[in-house]
Amino acid sequence: QVQLVESGGGLVQAGGSLRLSCTDSGRTFSSYAIGWFRQAPGKDREFVARISSSGGVTSYAEFVKGRFTISKDNAKSTVYLHLNSLKPEDTAVYYCAARITAGSYGGWGQGTQVTVSS
Repeated sequence: QVQLVESGGGLVQAGGSLRLSCTDSGRTFSSYAIGWFRQAPGKDREFVARISSSGGVTSYAEFVKGRFTISKDNAKSTVYLHLNSLKPEDTAVYYCAARITAGSYGGWGQGTQVTVSS
């Protein structure tokens, strides 16, 4: 069973950068595609980025293309989300989850807060 933990959030000024990490202690991590999502106060959770189980295929929400990069290190059972050129509207709790089936994610972590000041 996969159970993910996020880390790396914090407070940063607009234009700054952060690197979020998503780790799993289980031995099935390399079997799953991993997605990053975020939820801002008063808003629904939204998709940010996804990386395939091998790490060879990535996809991004339109609003982060060119600013965020997702990568995976299966040897470390870790997926990274590099956040660059941050904007105040990127402020949210960021979550990672494993793509269990084509239509569902599981193993959600507790989230990590990203706050971008203007």
